[in-house]
Amino acid sequence: MNAASVHHDVRRHILDTARPIIGSKGFSAVGLNEILVAAEIPKGSFYHYFASKEAFGEALLEQYFTAYLARIDALLDQQDGTAGQRFMTYWVQWRDAHVAGTVHDHCLAVKLGAEVCDLSERMRLILQDGATAVVDRLARFIAAGQQDGSLPAMQDARPLAASLYQLWLGATLLAKFTRDRHPFDAAMATTRRLLGLPA
Repeated sequence: MNAASVHHDVRRHILDTARPIIGSKGFSAVGLNEILVAAEIPKGSFYHYFASKEAFGEALLEQYFTAYLARIDALLDQQDGTAGQRFMTYWVQWRDAHVAGTVHDHCLAVKLGAEVCDLSERMRLILQDGATAVVDRLARFIAAGQQDGSLPAMQDARPLAASLYQLWLGATLLAKFTRDRHPFDAAMATTRRLLGLPA
């Protein structure tokens, strides 16, 4: 294994280790030492892999969106069921993951969104671009459902996708206040209504 490959693997290991920690505690509350101890990486070597904590945060968000978009693409490209059924599976999985409390390792957009946008312009832009890419995928879902007849063709796909994504981001934040599933159940009911599906 060459040096470049080793560098990439160690860098990825640090990011993979840090993701659930930061997903649970937030970006500012987690020190580099906590991450390096968990990753079993010598303290002085962090800056060999990242120029700064901000650069580390940028890489963390880029890795998060790359993986998240790949999961949406995999669901979109499945051949089982209709596009509308797969689209609703996306929201069911979102709800169930949060209700089960299994999202620390991947829900960084909601966890870090408000926090880091005031700390780093570069991280804010990564979040903005990532959210745009998510909405683009959701619009493709809606368009595919309208084409195969599993979703009514009542609205333009892109604005509807943006509204649904905003709805679920808000529900996720509200659920942090209430500590129950009611915001997700309300979001699901609103989603079905906006899509023209039976309750």
